[in-house]
Amino acid sequence: MKIVFDERQLAHDPELYFRRGALIGHPEQPQRAILLRDALLAAGHERAHPADHGLDPIRAVHDPDFVACLMGAWEALGAELGPDPIVPTFHPQRRDTRLPASVLGRLGWYSTDTSCPIVPGTAQAIYWSAQTAIDTADRVASGAESHAYALCRPPGHHATHDQTMGFCFFNNAAIAAQRLRGTFSKVAILDVDTHGGNGTEDVFYRRGDVFFVSIHTDPSAYTPFFTGYADETGAGDGVGATRNLVLPVGASVDDILARYDEALDLIRGFGAEALVISLGLDMSKDDPLSLVGMTGEGFAEGARRIARLGLPTVLVQEGGYLGPSLSDNAVAFLGAFDEARHA
Repeated sequence: MKIVFDERQLAHDPELYFRRGALIGHPEQPQRAILLRDALLAAGHERAHPADHGLDPIRAVHDPDFVACLMGAWEALGAELGPDPIVPTFHPQRRDTRLPASVLGRLGWYSTDTSCPIVPGTAQAIYWSAQTAIDTADRVASGAESHAYALCRPPGHHATHDQTMGFCFFNNAAIAAQRLRGTFSKVAILDVDTHGGNGTEDVFYRRGDVFFVSIHTDPSAYTPFFTGYADETGAGDGVGATRNLVLPVGASVDDILARYDEALDLIRGFGAEALVISLGLDMSKDDPLSLVGMTGEGFAEGARRIARLGLPTVLVQEGGYLGPSLSDNAVAFLGAFDEARHA
């Protein structure tokens, strides 16, 4: 499988973030991408570098001022507030409030939590993470590849139309799906991260041309808390085009794979012509953020089942943190997907 990645994505390197009243080690480290890259290359996958497609494909999904704010935040504030990471702590309700002129205030407007600190390399990293998704989508849309993997880091599926959340700045999967819509009339996104893809849901909730289905741990007591429930099924033109398939805490491999089958039936019913997979490896039972029991063979079996859809497919890396089996699970998933497509 073609692995698309750019080392400039490593430039976002926050050491700490604020959680539950304390500064703790930031789980979303550059080392994640290095481990995944090296393991996949050792397994025989082929590396490709993304081209620079500019900001327009990012703006096609995200509010242009949101994009400009993230891209220019360190340049505007670093001299004043650095060298420490810039972390906004004012997050207004959106009712009867207004967007301020202050860059720090705008960062607060455009963020939901404290997990997305701005450091000197953030703009470069999130830009090239998005370019990786765009380039991978173009490879698949053109027919050059039937399927390909975007090693996106930082991840993206918690980023909404105009807010960061959960280590995510730009929504790479949504950007890829929008890019595929230039070629395909119906695109599906299957999110298999252990956390609900609330940002992707936000982007497409009122659209009927992109079907979004997310398999994730029950959000009633787990991030993202506020969305990702089974009764959220879309609005307006998007009624029925969003589905959340919720797993109980402690779900087994069989439980998770049953949800895969349910999701695949929904994608078939939608009549998708192309597929984006938001590939979270943090369902693994040994991932530091997991509350379910996925295994390496479970990832491989899930990949085989998805591959049998036979759709042009863009795989976009989401979560999966520095647990013992991170790189092994990536090799298992991508290897099984590749083998099933070439069987």
